[in-house]
Amino acid sequence: MLWLQRQWLSLTPWHVVLLPLSILFGLVAALRRVLYRAGLLRAIRLPVPVIVVGNISVGGTGKTPLVLWLADFLRQQGYHPGIVSRGYGGGTQGAAAVDIRSDPAVVGDEPLLLARKSACPVWVGRDRVAAGKALLRAHTECDVLLSDDGLQHYRLDRDMEIVVVDGDLKFGNGLLLPAGPLREGVSRLGSVDAVVVNGGSLNAAMLPLSYLSPKRGRVMRSRFAMFALSNEFEMSLEGEVFYNLRQPELRARAADFGGKKLHAVAGIGNPQRFFAHLCRLGLAFEEHAFPDHCAYRPQDLDYDNADALLMTEKDAVKCAGFADGRYWALAVEAILPPAFGQTMLQKLRDIDGRQAA
Repeated sequence: MLWLQRQWLSLTPWHVVLLPLSILFGLVAALRRVLYRAGLLRAIRLPVPVIVVGNISVGGTGKTPLVLWLADFLRQQGYHPGIVSRGYGGGTQGAAAVDIRSDPAVVGDEPLLLARKSACPVWVGRDRVAAGKALLRAHTECDVLLSDDGLQHYRLDRDMEIVVVDGDLKFGNGLLLPAGPLREGVSRLGSVDAVVVNGGSLNAAMLPLSYLSPKRGRVMRSRFAMFALSNEFEMSLEGEVFYNLRQPELRARAADFGGKKLHAVAGIGNPQRFFAHLCRLGLAFEEHAFPDHCAYRPQDLDYDNADALLMTEKDAVKCAGFADGRYWALAVEAILPPAFGQTMLQKLRDIDGRQAA
């Protein structure tokens, strides 16, 4: 997998083999979407508004922090959100509820983190429709549903779509799987309600002309084009307080790790983002990047010379069971402009007819 990800950053001789597969992938994906649009494949509508937070590329982009932000924002506006997720990396069969004591090997790391931090009901299932129905039966107070991932899960009808883009990696080489990291072409951004860029901006980005939407971009006399999105919002992840996995009530800041031998662990879509965050906090450490959704074992993190192991909260939920006093997780939260919340709120009120308080 790491080898394939390296191919996604540029064009290599391997693309002679990969490009035909990408064309086939694109045709199948486009046909599937057309069948849903035409009603030949049936999308299921749930009795409450559904907001899908997803991406057009593989790997993590920051969806989970955004879902947490949305859940908190909607509660402040008087809504009662519920959250559904596939539970990637877990072993759940059918729809299942997630609580703070759930096993990440069963429900997945991201749903467990959502359950612990959102104060919302969370259900997982490969079939988001089944998970959503089960959640609404169990929690009749829920009046809006957030889907963590699922942009391409067209069987779940949705009222709003939000795409999260990694501001560092963006779209790699701009090609579809397996030649590139894209599940759908960049032109898909022109049909969603909002594009949230995690740590950067897409405006004035240079992208292959063939992937631009005429509705969103202007053509330049080049094989690349400059484009701007009117529905783009910037997001940052901020945090400077660590908590201990063995004793979560213990807190520490960067200065508390001064003079210690530090190892930093990240098994997320873009590990370098976490390492860069630690550098901005003034920390010196040895970095260890793992695959996204890595199922850690104690021997994977057996660094005898470590005074402290620093990791993301997503990694922490999988390491808490064997962690000792050296394990610390950095708590972060998404920061978004007020305009994003107001835009989403107005769209939601247009859907459910609710008036401002």
